[in-house]
Amino acid sequence: MHLPTMPSFSLKGRSALVVGASSGIGTACAVALAEYGAKVTVAARRKEKLEILVNQMKKRNYEVQILVMDINNVEETKEIISCHSPYDILVNSAGIAKHSAAKDTVLDDYDIVMKTNLRGAYFLTQSVSKKLIASKKAGSLINISSQMGLVGGQERAVYCASKHAVEGFTKAMAIELGVHNIRVNTICPTFILTEMTQKTFEEPEKRNWIESKIKIGRIGKIEDIMGAVVYLASDASSLVTGSSLLVDGGWTAG
Repeated sequence: MHLPTMPSFSLKGRSALVVGASSGIGTACAVALAEYGAKVTVAARRKEKLEILVNQMKKRNYEVQILVMDINNVEETKEIISCHSPYDILVNSAGIAKHSAAKDTVLDDYDIVMKTNLRGAYFLTQSVSKKLIASKKAGSLINISSQMGLVGGQERAVYCASKHAVEGFTKAMAIELGVHNIRVNTICPTFILTEMTQKTFEEPEKRNWIESKIKIGRIGKIEDIMGAVVYLASDASSLVTGSSLLVDGGWTAG
């Protein structure tokens, strides 16, 4: 009898770009990838916050460096990626939310959410994939989406629209890039307690709604995303592409 060999979760020898790394889920992803051996480039608009993060990560002897970039500037992003060695792993955690009832949505809020969550994410993923193809390298491209990319939510029409779109281009890119051994997936968290969601949790009615929908019975923590991102980045998920990895405590189960 021949026993199977467990695929490795190790990321040693691989380079990872984590965008939106200066806080919340992005920070957790950067730490998780570094913990498993990846050389991590942390990227965001705010250099000061990145410096604080890098100083803390280096205390654990992680390989990490800073890249200041804004994915809303598509042309600049393309230039930065094209001038850099190809990244084996992309994690895009940059995102924004502007919540209101659908009838009250204003154009400025719609535009800024779509610019970051969809336009920026799309062209960042495209740029990293093009560099991998040109270098004839395999890769794992991961966008942090949301459970709201699969369902609807109150006062979240624009946010849901942006994340449903991310789910769509993920599947389409997975079809096109599979021949190059480049995998494209999303992680879809439930409500995670972060700086961005703090205001929502401070409203008792909304917090009660959230807690009633999460079957596990607790609000998400950034640590809940760390295992998921290591899995999708590693050889343990080598046949996984075009998928949405739900980390939602059972929200979408019904």
